[in-house]
Amino acid sequence: MSIGSNSPEDERPFEDVSEAAHPSIGRTLQQARIAAGLTVDDVSTATRVRIAIVHAIEADDFAPCGGDVYARGHIRTLARAVHLDPAQLMEQYDAAHGGRPAPTPAAPMFEAERIRPERRGPNWTAAMVAAIVAVVGFVGFTAFKGDDGTTDVADGTTPSTSAPATPTPKTEKPVDEKPEPSDSAIAAAPQDKVTVQVTATDGKSWIFAKDHNGRMLFDGLLKQGESQTFQDSEKVNLVLGDAGAVELHVNGKKIDDDFKPGAVERLTYTKGDPQAG
Repeated sequence: MSIGSNSPEDERPFEDVSEAAHPSIGRTLQQARIAAGLTVDDVSTATRVRIAIVHAIEADDFAPCGGDVYARGHIRTLARAVHLDPAQLMEQYDAAHGGRPAPTPAAPMFEAERIRPERRGPNWTAAMVAAIVAVVGFVGFTAFKGDDGTTDVADGTTPSTSAPATPTPKTEKPVDEKPEPSDSAIAAAPQDKVTVQVTATDGKSWIFAKDHNGRMLFDGLLKQGESQTFQDSEKVNLVLGDAGAVELHVNGKKIDDDFKPGAVERLTYTKGDPQAG
């Protein structure tokens, strides 16, 4: 029996759990920015993320972002700006903050409004007019008839008889079929609401939408060819992860803004648009 000898467990190498081996999200973004030769001002100008928020994220302080949804969007945007793949950072953030929030399904494009029929009382004026017309018609018909119930004929004339007219068969007109609604008709919205349609035409883009009360309408990725439509009584707020890859229709009209590929756009539309809020 040897004294002071180490067991095999004691000879195992220590696991490196230092920050250098597993840097935080903020540290990873900061190192990538410095390696790319960019300043915080450069990144803020390119991504439109405020300088204070860039500093906070690089310090792993995500509170100024205003919530997990905005924090995830900022991390993804900053990662692209410093030439990093945001997928690993997203997994790291989700693991530390309880996972990715479940997206809320988009609101329906048009909400059916139930219109209760107005209850009206009997129209006595119309009934009285109809009764008077009936009485006048009856009196006139009685005066025109003779005492023996035959129609009066002028002297020297003989009543003429005519063969009953052969009824002409009615030809039924072909029923006009209603045309299928076009894209422009679908995109059109009532004037008392704001309707925004987002279509990924040139690639995929992350989309976040909320109504005027701040309720999230959608948070997810639109693949190329996919479309989402949002509607609210006052305004719709949008965040486009890649504005250059999407096409917007607001209140039935196409938005012709020249968005740059990869640019993050924050837009607000109201009933009086289309023009960016």
